Amino acid sequence: MALKIRLRRMGRKKAPHYRIVVAESSTARDGRFVARVGHYNPTTEPATLVVDREKALAWIAKGAQPTDTVQSLLKKAGVFEPAPNVVEQAAEVVTGAAKKAGKSVSGAASAVAGAVASAASAVAGAAASAGAAVSGVAASAGAAVSDAASSAAAAVSDRVSGGGDDSQDTASAAPAPSGDEAGTVAVEAEATEPTATATSPGTPDASAAETPVATDAEATEPAADENQG
Repeated sequence: MALKIRLRRMGRKKAPHYRIVVAESSTARDGRFVARVGHYNPTTEPATLVVDREKALAWIAKGAQPTDTVQSLLKKAGVFEPAPNVVEQAAEVVTGAAKKAGKSVSGAASAVAGAVASAASAVAGAAASAGAAVSGVAASAGAAVSDAASSAAAAVSDRVSGGGDDSQDTASAAPAPSGDEAGTVAVEAEATEPTATATSPGTPDASAAETPVATDAEATEPAADENQG
């Protein structure tokens, strides 16, 4: 019984992928198989090729013959090359892990740097907005204080100037007394003022005392005509 290592078609129409199987040469292409040693998918980018190297070599050692297509795939997968050293395999694994870790760290650092830059930009924008708002409020308050001070100064100035004008207007508005009114006032003043000839109470009037004495003398004195007769 001859064994073949060949491809077994899988998948839907126009989207095939293949299994690398060990089957009898007399069976149909997609019929029964003895063992599977890998798979191949040409529709991916790049193409997917996975081969179990140990199993493939074991079946080849048992007499299984790969087809031309499977032979090229096995060469491509490195089945016929010497087995790699365990140390080299470990070094490759470590190197691959280090590369992946470095990429992850680099991506995380880039993300952190972007987040920090965005936060710094947001903080700077907020600070600028707050400064502008404070400046506007201060300017408005200063203008309001200045307007209030100007209004108060103007009111005080108007009050001072208005008081002086009122006193002057009152003094100028008082009418001067006319001639008749001045005479009336003078008469009233003379009427109310005590006269210089007014005598004090209990003092006899000199003119009144002198007048009766002269009259008595005239009455007692004999007339010149009567004595001569």
